[in-house]
Amino acid sequence: MTDKTRFRRRAWQVGALAFLLPVALGTGAGAQTPTPTPQAMPVVAPRVVRSPLPIAADFNVAQMESLAQSLVAGQKVPGLAMAIVHKGRVISARGYGITDLSAAEPVDAHTVFRLASLSKAFAGTLTGMLVNDGSLRWDNKVTQYVPSFRLSDPVATQSVTVANVVSQSVGLPRNTLDRDLESYVPYQTLAQRLSTVPLSCQPGTCYGYQNVAFSLIGDVVFAATGQFYGQEVQRRILKPLGMDDASVGMEGLLSSPRWARPHVHGRGGWVPVMPKTTYYQVLPAAGVNASASDMAQWLIAQTGYRPDVLPDSLLATLHRPVVDTPGEMRASAWRRERLSSAGYGIGWRVYNYAGNTMVFHGGAVQGYRGAVAMLPDRDFGVALMWNSESSLPSALVPTILDRALGIPGSRWMKEDFEEPSQFVQNDDADAAGASGGKAIAAPH
Repeated sequence: MTDKTRFRRRAWQVGALAFLLPVALGTGAGAQTPTPTPQAMPVVAPRVVRSPLPIAADFNVAQMESLAQSLVAGQKVPGLAMAIVHKGRVISARGYGITDLSAAEPVDAHTVFRLASLSKAFAGTLTGMLVNDGSLRWDNKVTQYVPSFRLSDPVATQSVTVANVVSQSVGLPRNTLDRDLESYVPYQTLAQRLSTVPLSCQPGTCYGYQNVAFSLIGDVVFAATGQFYGQEVQRRILKPLGMDDASVGMEGLLSSPRWARPHVHGRGGWVPVMPKTTYYQVLPAAGVNASASDMAQWLIAQTGYRPDVLPDSLLATLHRPVVDTPGEMRASAWRRERLSSAGYGIGWRVYNYAGNTMVFHGGAVQGYRGAVAMLPDRDFGVALMWNSESSLPSALVPTILDRALGIPGSRWMKEDFEEPSQFVQNDDADAAGASGGKAIAAPH
């Protein structure tokens, strides 16, 4: 029985999945100490033999590229990058449109975009790697690594686990303190303010999407490894996978040889602006930058073709739903029509899409949006990033998935495409009540 089959058939009870918290970065009381051996970037990826289900025989990647090109025609969006992989091969990694309407340069495969909430999968993956190393445990309490961590309930404070943090099941109301983050309140202050927020539920028993609380995993990583979160992402993920354009933080974006400038709605069309710094304060939630070329390598690894970096057993854990998110099935037209279940795993959303397991995340910050979707049973994945606040490119996700699955009659690519706001603070705009999703499984 494969790990993917186990993923679908085995559910794990959440115990008290305790989540994360504050900012006493230098305090590592109780941290498990085995430190990962430095890993050199591989020159050649290992050969992997897998037996995935097929995609549709008439899937035409050139048609998908034409659809992407149509989105930048007439500046519906200024620029867009797309990567598609299948069975460990890059079948498309291209740019479309321009980086900046005020100083036009073409977007190419190496143009860097902000990933916004797509960054959460990197945080979850790094956490899983540290668990594999023995540096962390999923059921370790956050207070073991961050003694200053407090919730409003002392009992809840002591029960929040590492897994709760990266599975969005800490017990706080959705998007706690995001408005304050948008107002440039420092992360350290916000982490302390978590103690003033009434809980929605006990840790590990319901879903509540977070950015501030989620980013406490960065403090846990520092306490467990002695390395800053961004450095560990670079060392453990970006370099080994050959994500050579990718970086973490505002400085990384601005120092990229070519990066896409964000655009907002203005009089007469799109207006380029400078990137906002707010969500770069919460690197685990929204701090990674990457190109189409980088995201192709990320998809290859997440679909099982880099076991030297991400073994199958780790991927099975990351891609297993931990907490139900039923509101996701009502959040947009394609979700209502295609999804029969929705949950949050470890930094990833996990859906049943027309009878197929789909691993997904969307996100945005001012002037940027993005989406990643994978069909793990078919070793297929797509990543999209664009430098505006238009929702139109979101339609490419269900369109490409439908074509790959051979589902006829896709109608998602239209001008009045319905897609909820994907700003980081709203993520995929869960419908009211979604925060009450029941916890259904736990990493192991």
